[in-house]
Amino acid sequence: MGRPKLSIRTRVVVVFLVLFVLCTGITIAAVSLLYSFESRIVFLENASAYSLEIEEARRNEKNFFLYGTGLPEASASASLSRTYLERDSIRIQDVIGRPAFAEMKQSLDRYESLLRQLMAADRAGSQLGQQEIEVSLRTEGARLLRGAQEMIDRERTQVSSMLQTSRLAAVGFLAFMLLITVLFGSYVLRAVLKPLDRFTQYVGRIAAGNFEPITPARRYRDEFSHLALAFNQMISELKNRQSQLLESGKMAAVGTLTSGIAHELNNPLNNIGLSVEALTDDFEDLSDAEKRRMLEQIYVQVERAGATVRNLLDFTRKGRAVFARLQVQNAVQAAERLVGNEAKLAGVEWNVQLPEDLPEVKGHPHDLQQVFLNLFLNAIQAMPDGGELGVFADVVDGEWIRIQVTDTGRGIPEAQLPMIFDPFFTTKDPGTGTGLGLSVTHGIIEEHEGRIDVTSAEGRGTTFFVFLPIAKDN
Repeated sequence: MGRPKLSIRTRVVVVFLVLFVLCTGITIAAVSLLYSFESRIVFLENASAYSLEIEEARRNEKNFFLYGTGLPEASASASLSRTYLERDSIRIQDVIGRPAFAEMKQSLDRYESLLRQLMAADRAGSQLGQQEIEVSLRTEGARLLRGAQEMIDRERTQVSSMLQTSRLAAVGFLAFMLLITVLFGSYVLRAVLKPLDRFTQYVGRIAAGNFEPITPARRYRDEFSHLALAFNQMISELKNRQSQLLESGKMAAVGTLTSGIAHELNNPLNNIGLSVEALTDDFEDLSDAEKRRMLEQIYVQVERAGATVRNLLDFTRKGRAVFARLQVQNAVQAAERLVGNEAKLAGVEWNVQLPEDLPEVKGHPHDLQQVFLNLFLNAIQAMPDGGELGVFADVVDGEWIRIQVTDTGRGIPEAQLPMIFDPFFTTKDPGTGTGLGLSVTHGIIEEHEGRIDVTSAEGRGTTFFVFLPIAKDN
């Protein structure tokens, strides 16, 4: 939580703001381009009108020389063309240049002056100089038409160039927007999907029993940081629940052991009681040696009962799961001592073959004792009419210690094998099992980075295989 905050919402908003700014800029550029097109189209219309008025003046001029009519109309058209010329003077200068515009204006002035001279001579009825005026009018008129056409051609060329540029710009804009969309889309997807992929892995890891807390993966925090905190809280609760489940499993095992422990304690207590009674009744008649012998028998029985109680207390003691290097056969033997009387009462014979040179494993002694105690109790309960309980150990692939717990009991139906490690699943009669033993066993072995497998056949017994990694030198 101490990292700087940069939420996904902020990043998405920034991305869309950038896209909005880009689209706004492109829209403004497009509007400006359309405005430029519009002004050029209007200018072309005015230039065409100017050219048409010059042509109209030339036709009326020719009519005058051919038929003696149209001179006033020619002058009116020339005057109107001047209006167009002066109205778009700035734009015309941009298109053809200031010198060409000045020359066009001077040519129009000369043309209008010649028309006025011709009109004055016509009103006076004089034919003097008309031929020279006619030649000059034709020259100036042709020059005006060429100038108008050149102006129109240049503007059309620029409009065509702008159209070509706009087409390229449209294609470029499309490619640019595609690139920006891909980049921003991938950015947003990475901002969302990549953390989702990480959390999918976290869920798989937690489901596999790895309760390591989630650590920061970025320099800043966002909504997924709060999700990670929630996951870490869930992991902490799962660890607490697992610890509670382990204790529940232990209590269930203690309940199952009650009858055997009671018998184990009852025998030495009976012996102690008989010895004390005999010592009390015959105290005066007994020699010192006999008294000492009876006291020694009482002490042996007290030690026997005390050992049973100590084993039970060691098993039920709750402590921190600190892993250390240990011999797995010690955990097996401790569990065997706890259920020894239970096995004797059920008529179960032991067949324990544990090599003395087994490598060490790294684990928690009480938890591993819980594993084998649960497996032994299940095996004994699967053989109510007696049988053989075998325990064998060997090294597999130089990396694992494999411990086999085999019974000759009734076996497990094949359809139930996939469910035996589920919490609260039991094949025992109602009221005789909690369904926690194998679930707790499975969780403990996973905490030790090991695994447990099972094979069984109805009527032919069951074998559990516990694999624990050999402790490395480092």
